[in-house]
Amino acid sequence: MTTGTVSSAHRADAAASVAARRRKRRGVLVGWSFVLPNFLGFAAFTLVPLLGALLVSFTDWNSYSPPNWVGLANFRRLWQDDNFHTALANTCWYAAGHIPLTLAASLGLAVLLNQKLRGAGILRTAFFFPYVTSLVAVAVVWNMLFSPDVGPINQLLHGFGVANPPRWTSSTDWAMPALVIASVWRDMGYYMVLYLAGLQAVPAELYEAARVDGAGPWQRFWHITVPALRPTTFFVVVMLTISSFKVFDLVQIMTEGGPGRSTLVLSQLIFREGITRGRFGYASAISLALFLICMVITAIQFQAQRRSER
Repeated sequence: MTTGTVSSAHRADAAASVAARRRKRRGVLVGWSFVLPNFLGFAAFTLVPLLGALLVSFTDWNSYSPPNWVGLANFRRLWQDDNFHTALANTCWYAAGHIPLTLAASLGLAVLLNQKLRGAGILRTAFFFPYVTSLVAVAVVWNMLFSPDVGPINQLLHGFGVANPPRWTSSTDWAMPALVIASVWRDMGYYMVLYLAGLQAVPAELYEAARVDGAGPWQRFWHITVPALRPTTFFVVVMLTISSFKVFDLVQIMTEGGPGRSTLVLSQLIFREGITRGRFGYASAISLALFLICMVITAIQFQAQRRSER
């Protein structure tokens, strides 16, 4: 091989290497062009406020005077605050009702509307519509439905022979179940859509083979549908958990935390302490406690999911 040929080969290799680096750099830039806007939005509206709340939680601040550093005083007060304990218990009670009922309702609707039914598209839209409806309108309508004296629900119960139906949002015992019912009705359509997407990804051949083997509807559901929807179910449970622990607007509109403190939840307590009473340091401490609770529960769910996949 002559010297000229070797030199040409080296130049060709160098040119190919430069071209490969340019393609790689271009790919990285394209990737960052997609990621950067979302990251900037996250930094501006989530990360910076979170860091700000962390700093404020160590201060006594009412927004009118300079912050006064108090160290862990807000967190010690949090540990001894009966309102915080009540709000935490109510939030857990709401989540314990909202998560499984929404999960069951959305999965049942998805399985039903995944069949070849006449008008299935209209029904899907009808069940999804409450999720995109104004939450204020939803809360007002459900308050009228739950009206103890003239509400249609109690009128229907009277028709079935119930002499003393629940007083719903006017009762300390029935206010939280009323909130759970309203929130399940509103949210189940959204999670139904997620389950429908998961169901349509399940190969039809699996169900046909199961029918040939003599499997009934329940066996097909339990041994094919449920395992195939495990990733979707995991995502739905995580999203439901987070939304349940940060519920605020529905409670604020329907009950305002009452009667008494029967429906007071953590997000509402944060609102009261921060916006209403101007105790931004203490409200930030509560918000960080809520953040840590959600993070711990989500981490446990991810760990359980990893173990189930092994």
